[in-house]
Amino acid sequence: MNNKKEMLIQNYQPGWTQDFNSIKEVIKETLWDTEITIEHVGSTAVKDLAAKPIIDIDIVYGKNVAFETIKEGLEKLGYYHNGDQGIKEREAFKRENSNKKHQILDFITHHLYVCPIHSKELQRHILFRDYLIKNTNEREAYQKIKLEIAKKANQDQKVYAKLKETMAKEFIESILEKAIEKKA
Repeated sequence: MNNKKEMLIQNYQPGWTQDFNSIKEVIKETLWDTEITIEHVGSTAVKDLAAKPIIDIDIVYGKNVAFETIKEGLEKLGYYHNGDQGIKEREAFKRENSNKKHQILDFITHHLYVCPIHSKELQRHILFRDYLIKNTNEREAYQKIKLEIAKKANQDQKVYAKLKETMAKEFIESILEKAIEKKA
């Protein structure tokens, strides 16, 4: 249990923000002439929240940008489009397996998504992230749930993902409701 490498959920690492910024810079260099914003979402974006050490990133585009433009730019960086994975208006991108490794993109574990600005999933990501950043009690409660799920999953990432869909769903939905109420 003391071996940190075996723990699925790790204590918050300040380096996660730098990891995000490193990936963001590479993407911005390639898509420099495209109107996008790049959001750090997921648990690694929330200070003091334990998380899987995987940086979740949403590239956001508006009506003046074609998805194909972003897709082509990401392909130049060695990504391929992996569909929406069952979530409307959130397109997943994965890294190509190649012998030529990118010094940042292939050494920082991350999930990359492209979302139109009106995407419901994007709004959920941002609302949830921002609420947890501002609310210590809910952040700590979520962390406790995640640690319990990881323990129940025996630190197995695939089992964790399945259990999280059911065990954390009610909590996540309640946070989103609170976040929406606060915005109203």
